Amino acid sequence: MGPADEPLPRPERSAGALRAALAEVAPARLDEMRRTMDEALALSVDTKSPTPVQAWLLRWARDIEIARRPDLRLRHQHAQDVLDGYENGVHDDEEAVDQALAEISAVLDAAQRAVRG
Repeated sequence: MGPADEPLPRPERSAGALRAALAEVAPARLDEMRRTMDEALALSVDTKSPTPVQAWLLRWARDIEIARRPDLRLRHQHAQDVLDGYENGVHDDEEAVDQALAEISAVLDAAQRAVRG
């Protein structure tokens, strides 16, 4: 990725473009992407519907939107850190957990809106 103030451009919503973008912003998730693509393709064949593949493309476009944009990535990571701290016994602040869940939901919604354009 370029300088911190220049996020990677939003990729097209195609498997190849999303894979290339993910390799730039979150390469550790490439195996997860491949696995979920295989699952979506199998479900599309089983149901004779393109919907699972379309949902897969939208999900990865959303996740890449979060990873490529520092504002969304930092908000998501902070909220996830709060949740991880609760799960690992670092804190027992249930109000902070509720706020973190709301923040993750807001980040996911913002990314979804952005990629649906």
